[in-house]
Amino acid sequence: MRSILFLLTLAAAQAAPQSDYYIREEIPLPPGEVMEIGSIALMPDQQLAVTTRRGDLWIAKGAYDSDLTKVSWTKFTQGLHEPLGMFWKDGWLHLTQRPEHSRLKDSDGDGIADTFETINAGWGINGDYHEYAFGSEPDKNGDVWVVLCLTGSGGASSDWRGWCVRVTPKGEMIPTCSGIRSPGGIGANHLGDMFYTDNQGLWNGSSSLKWLKPGSFQGNPTGNKYHQLANLPAPPQPTDKSRIETERARFPEFIPPAVVFPHGKVGQSPTGIAYDSGNGKFGPWKHQLYVGEQTHSQVQRVALEQINGIYQGAVFHFLEGFEAGLVPVRLDHEAGILFAGGTNRGWASRGSKPFTLERVRWTGKTPFEILDMKANPDGFTLTFTEPVDPATASSTASYSMAAWTYIYQSAYGSPEVDQATPKITAATVSNDNLSVRLTIEGLVKGHVHHLKAEGVKSKSAAPLLHPNAWYTLNEIPK
Repeated sequence: MRSILFLLTLAAAQAAPQSDYYIREEIPLPPGEVMEIGSIALMPDQQLAVTTRRGDLWIAKGAYDSDLTKVSWTKFTQGLHEPLGMFWKDGWLHLTQRPEHSRLKDSDGDGIADTFETINAGWGINGDYHEYAFGSEPDKNGDVWVVLCLTGSGGASSDWRGWCVRVTPKGEMIPTCSGIRSPGGIGANHLGDMFYTDNQGLWNGSSSLKWLKPGSFQGNPTGNKYHQLANLPAPPQPTDKSRIETERARFPEFIPPAVVFPHGKVGQSPTGIAYDSGNGKFGPWKHQLYVGEQTHSQVQRVALEQINGIYQGAVFHFLEGFEAGLVPVRLDHEAGILFAGGTNRGWASRGSKPFTLERVRWTGKTPFEILDMKANPDGFTLTFTEPVDPATASSTASYSMAAWTYIYQSAYGSPEVDQATPKITAATVSNDNLSVRLTIEGLVKGHVHHLKAEGVKSKSAAPLLHPNAWYTLNEIPK
């Protein structure tokens, strides 16, 4: 009897596997084809369009079905120039390709694209491998936002490299933000504000999710010179080996990263962005963002808030085990399916395959997780997906916190610097046991705050599936 009780206690103390909550499945790809997927579009009648980095566009039928062995593929066109952004609208597939934003359709109904139109080609390319262009779905005005990688990741040898531009439905190009380095994806939140992921490198101490506020400077001055092409004000020229907090005080147009993804701890190469509409078909993560990760073959979860007009928030580990490095992610809100495309070409990843297309479905069972983390003047409030055990959740010994920032410098990346150890002095559990208010001494404005909540258990004695959160504290509420 004693051994049975021990085993039951041990089972209760272990988190259930990811597959209890989310089912990840590989979608069969066309035999013999190299399908290094760069973008995904949702089409009518549950058809799925994907582009490859080699320039093919395929359409799948059956990718939503329970029996994936019956998936069929049609090559819609070929010869495209590395499309990294695609959506369906009014009978057209719109593509952001390396040199242009364009659209195409099947005019005669034979299942093959036959009409091609360039909407805008206002930025430059020169053949450099790194001059990627990532495009969004249309915003509320119908504009497509395009983030343009630097040349060779450290130069700006073609027009508007290092900038975000908008392409209007009329085909106009509007330079919108400066300071871009090496995007991996772009997408809006539920409010329509646009974000992109930028990778660690020059002037980027660590990878991060950044808010593309129109007129803003995003941190990397390499492409600043192109403001002259449109008679725009000169972007900031920051001081090397400074801190973002210091440079923000000098330049109000400098928008800090909304959420920093600490290098190695939260992946290494963030990519595509999808938001949760809040209808509950993919779990309880209302209005949060799902961010792809290339190197670690994962999807992270981001909970944002605005304080003093600036976005900030927390990143949590969410889904893992994908078979290649993820680039595009697309959530079908109505079906509750997340599609993810992968490629390892040119980069390493944990995934074992050179390319992949996968889908993730929610089982209806919710893991015990930190649902959200919000800043207070004297700490943070944690909300959980189910009631906590008050004894463990109210003990300050169940938590720990560390904080740091990065050198803001022209050199590649940065170590974690200016370390601090905020002290958790109280943990107050709400009456419904769904949230805990942490009172903390020593919060540091501008720092990443790494919370560990390894001692917190649910009322059913389950541990958190992911007990870590990384909150970027750009502003402390008043």
